Amino acid sequence: MRKTLLALGALLSCSATLAAHDYNFGSLHIEHPWALAVPAVSPNGAAYLVIHNKGEQVDKLLGADTARAGKTEIHEHLHRDGMMKMRQVQGGVEIPPSGEVRLEQGGYHLMMFGLKQPLNDGDKFPLTLHFQKAGDVEVEIHVQKEAPAAAAEHQH
Repeated sequence: MRKTLLALGALLSCSATLAAHDYNFGSLHIEHPWALAVPAVSPNGAAYLVIHNKGEQVDKLLGADTARAGKTEIHEHLHRDGMMKMRQVQGGVEIPPSGEVRLEQGGYHLMMFGLKQPLNDGDKFPLTLHFQKAGDVEVEIHVQKEAPAAAAEHQH
């Protein structure tokens, strides 16, 4: 019985690890790129991820693109005058040395305009991130019907 429980525990911990998908590229570590599933009639969607800079120099996320959308821009949500507003970020987002930038709901995110296909739960598609120093990095976006548990914990 004990061996069965240990085996089951090991299997469950492996499946949790397999659910996450991370990328290492030079000094950058990109954690779990994902997008929220949207109704088929929605012309736009958003992608989220966390970028860790393990290096000693600032890098900057300049933008992104994907064949899944007509245009992708870095956006941010701002609270002004009691209103939540969204705007495009001009000039990119700096990732400080030994720091991180979170692209998450309610903050910075990658806004995809003119979706060429709906974002359905379970879909996966490539997205290229453009960095000032690291260059282009391709990641795979996993479409989910809700935010991953780790992302939901960081929302304010």
